[in-house]
Amino acid sequence: MTAHDARFSAAGAPLTGAVDMTHGSGGRATAELVRSLFLKHFDNPLLRAGNDGACFQPPAGRLVMSTDAHVVSPLFFPGGDIGALAVHGTINDIAMAGARPLYLSAAFILEQGFPLAELERVVVSMAAAASAAGVPIVTGDTKVVERGKGDGVFITTTGIGVVPDGVEVSGDRARPGDVILVSGPIGDHGVAILSKRENLAFEVEICSDSAALHRLVASMVEAVPEIRVLRDPTRGGLATTLNEIAQQSRVGMRLEEAAIPVNEGVRAACELLGLDPLYIANEGKLIAICPPDVAARLLAVMRAHPLGLGSAVIGEVVGDPNAFVQMRTVFGGSRIVDWLNGEQLPRIC
Repeated sequence: MTAHDARFSAAGAPLTGAVDMTHGSGGRATAELVRSLFLKHFDNPLLRAGNDGACFQPPAGRLVMSTDAHVVSPLFFPGGDIGALAVHGTINDIAMAGARPLYLSAAFILEQGFPLAELERVVVSMAAAASAAGVPIVTGDTKVVERGKGDGVFITTTGIGVVPDGVEVSGDRARPGDVILVSGPIGDHGVAILSKRENLAFEVEICSDSAALHRLVASMVEAVPEIRVLRDPTRGGLATTLNEIAQQSRVGMRLEEAAIPVNEGVRAACELLGLDPLYIANEGKLIAICPPDVAARLLAVMRAHPLGLGSAVIGEVVGDPNAFVQMRTVFGGSRIVDWLNGEQLPRIC
């Protein structure tokens, strides 16, 4: 199959054929792929201008930029796919600075032979996620690698956003006495990926929680500007993310195991597979740390948002020069919640 054999959509029909090396040559085939696929689905004025970069007027405030590479396997999983995940992941990284995401860029590494119809399915999902979030994809790039040197498609997204005046959110701002909150049940994304990858069937289908959290964050920082830390617990899960924050802030943390929300399906799957939900990745949850006098208000705001219905207070920040994260278990004992050691689930985002 050559690029000339691949049929491009002219009036909304799905693409056929497969990715060819000439799609990454920078020549006519590349231009046709961009026109008939990426521009068609990501269409917006900045992208349509066709320049090497998107030129826009930055709004007032402090700018935030973040980038993330996505290599998830399988590409399609219950509750999401690599396209939507690439959009949500970078929007969330921007939002965790308390920022409003403005624009995204997307770079695609395509493997020779990858079906164009599958690529279009990814791009359509990505476009829908960006449109729903109100964060357009305004520039990008495409490269093609030889057959066997990729895994279908890898996507890197970069985002830029702006932090409103008066918002100061950073991983080094947790203080003893602060309250730790999480926006809902943990572990759904990682277990959903595992179930699809290993063809495991559970009594209840477990879907990824992949979602863009910027609107939840906007409501939180507007109502409670005293929020000190925001972080989405992706790779390494809740446990590793809290250890990262503890190290940054040079504090300890004390968790209540009984207060940490975990869906019953995820809990059962983890018990069956010998996994700890504290270390399972999430793609639609966040951790918030705030002073104790505003915690009840913040919890109410989070629970009032559709993506924060399952929010809970899960612990407190304590003074500890060793930056240990500890947890009181449901049996009344105590244990250290350490960093993730090794890779519990590879290729989950």
